[in-house]
Amino acid sequence: MTYYAVNGSPRKANNTATILNHVLEGVREADPQAQTELIHLYDYDYTGCVSCFGCKRLGGGSYGRCAVRDALSPLMERLADADGLVFGSPVYFHGITGKLRMFFERFLFQYLVYDADYSSLAPKKMPTAFVYTMNVPYEVMIADRYPDGFSRMELFIQKAFTKPEVLYVNDTYQFRDYAKYKVECFSEAHKARHREHQFPIDCQKAFELGQSLAARNDRNGG
Repeated sequence: MTYYAVNGSPRKANNTATILNHVLEGVREADPQAQTELIHLYDYDYTGCVSCFGCKRLGGGSYGRCAVRDALSPLMERLADADGLVFGSPVYFHGITGKLRMFFERFLFQYLVYDADYSSLAPKKMPTAFVYTMNVPYEVMIADRYPDGFSRMELFIQKAFTKPEVLYVNDTYQFRDYAKYKVECFSEAHKARHREHQFPIDCQKAFELGQSLAARNDRNGG
């Protein structure tokens, strides 16, 4: 079994990457034979969808597959053959990063069929998950209806593969030294206390999410 975590953050060792690594640890705990890899999208040079519709052209050489060939192409082929995928992103302007959005435009749109049911050409119905890390507290996230926006992309993931399990990581610690930045709207003391108490809990939830991801394959006979 092979599982990939796709990091949509430009940071390779901060909140999102840390949470994703704990998800993969949970996968390996549940399935010691599993192969896991954390992929940093910011390592890849690629564009979003260019609206060529090569993936929709009947009889074309790229039907059901993105026709654009760049650094993302071999990565998408690897991910299509996975046994489980977890996506992660910090939240920018109430949504996922632009880099991850461009990835989804290419990775998911190629499988979407323009038939009456908007069915999928994805080769596997693998288990999926999504983790979001964000500066705002949970209460603000709910009041401002962040999950409503997130759910739109989750729906396309569900159409292609399966409904993703979701983990929210809120009120994150953003800077190593808050004194160096203009951040008067945040309390460094509060952020530090919250990180000390809550972030280990979030990491444990991520670990359990990874275990659940692997268990879904076991239940489905994958």
